[in-house]
Amino acid sequence: MNTKKLALIGFFLIFTYAQFSYAQEISSTKFGKGLLNIVGKDSTWSMKVGTRMQILSNFSWTDDGENKFASPEQNFLVRRARLKFDGFAYSPKLKYKIELGLSNRDLSGGSEFTRNTPRYILDAVVMWNFYQNFELWFGQTKLPGNIERVISSGNLQQVDRSLLNSRFTIDRDMGFQLRHHFYLGNKFLVREKFALSQGDGRNVTEGNLGGHQYTTRLELLPFGKFTNKGDYKGADLSREATPKLMVAATYDLNNNAVKTRSNMGNFMFNDTGLYQTNISTLFLDFMFKYNGFSLMGEYANRDADNPIAINSDNTETGDVVQVGRGLNLQSGYLFNNNWEVSGRYTNIKLDYGITGKTPETQYTLGLSKYIVGHKLKVQSDLSYLNIDEGFDTLMYRLQVEVHF
Repeated sequence: MNTKKLALIGFFLIFTYAQFSYAQEISSTKFGKGLLNIVGKDSTWSMKVGTRMQILSNFSWTDDGENKFASPEQNFLVRRARLKFDGFAYSPKLKYKIELGLSNRDLSGGSEFTRNTPRYILDAVVMWNFYQNFELWFGQTKLPGNIERVISSGNLQQVDRSLLNSRFTIDRDMGFQLRHHFYLGNKFLVREKFALSQGDGRNVTEGNLGGHQYTTRLELLPFGKFTNKGDYKGADLSREATPKLMVAATYDLNNNAVKTRSNMGNFMFNDTGLYQTNISTLFLDFMFKYNGFSLMGEYANRDADNPIAINSDNTETGDVVQVGRGLNLQSGYLFNNNWEVSGRYTNIKLDYGITGKTPETQYTLGLSKYIVGHKLKVQSDLSYLNIDEGFDTLMYRLQVEVHF
C-alpha cells in the first residue's frame, strides 16, 4: 500500500472520530472490545471500530536428500493486518460487517477479473433478521464451509490453519446466505445454513465468470450452545463446565467453476477462454470442549466432473482441479495459568493420476500463552512435513497477536 493511501485511511479515521465525538455517544471500552463503540444519539445505528495485527517469524529446514536439514530459511512478516467495522443500521435486526485487509498476504491475488487491483475487501455484508430465527445475509463474506476456515484467524488455536484448509477451503464469495436455527427439546440445537454465491472468489468485479456456487451446511449441537460462541473459537478459553459438542456437514457445488480449487486457486484457461467444470466439495467436521480440553476434527473430499482442463481440440492445457481428500485432527489442553499445549495431525491425499502430487502428512506441536484471551497472545509451533517421494520439511513459527 502506498503512502498516499495510508494517509487517506488515517485521515478518515481521525475525521470520523472527531465528528462522532461531538454528535454521537462514544463509550469507553476494555482492551480487545474495539477501539471505539459508537451509538447514534437517536439509537438508530451503532458502529464498533477495531483493528488487529499478527507479527510472524518463520524458520524452515528442508531435507534436500544430500545435506539433511541444512541451514534454515527464515523470514519475518506482518502475517495479517486488519481494520474491522460492525454494528447495526436503523434497527438491531439489521446488522453489518466490514473488514479490510492491509497486509501483503491479505491484498494478494489480484487479476484481470479484479481489474488488477489489490483485494482490500475481506468482508462487506449486511445481515437481516427478518423473521423469528431466520437471517438473510447479502454481500461478500465467508461461505459456511469447513469449521477451521470459519473460525477467525484471530481465534486460532495454533499459529495458522492446517494444510487441509489451504488445500480444500471454499473461503469467501459474493452472494446471498439464509440462516436458521431451532431447538429439539430444551438443549438440542440445530442450525441450517444455505448460500447462493457467484462462485469465483472474493473481489471479482468482471461479472459471473462461470455458473453459480451452492453451499449447504447443517450443524447439530446435542448439548446446547457453547459458552461465548466457543464452537467457532480455538482452545477452550471458557473452560466449559459441561461437555459441549458440535457435529456438522457441508456440501458445496460450484457449477461451471473456473478455478483449480472451486472458488479458490488459479483460473483455468484454454484456447477459447476460461475452462469450466462442475466441482463438488464435502466437509465433515466436529468440535468438542470440556473443562479446558478441546478436540476438533475435519474431513474434506473434492471431486470434479472433468478435472483435467482441455482445449477445443482435446489437448490438455496443464491446469487441473485439485481433487482428492484430507483429514485433520487437532487437540489441546488449557492449563489454569492460560498456557496451552496443542497437537495436530493432517493428512492430504490428492489424486496422483490427475494432480501428480503424492500424499503429504504433517505433525504439529503448539505452545500458546493467552494473556488476554485471543486478543493478546503469543503462539509458537513446530511442524514436521513428510511428502511421499519428496523432501521432508521442519518448520518453527513464532507469532504475536494484538487485537484491539
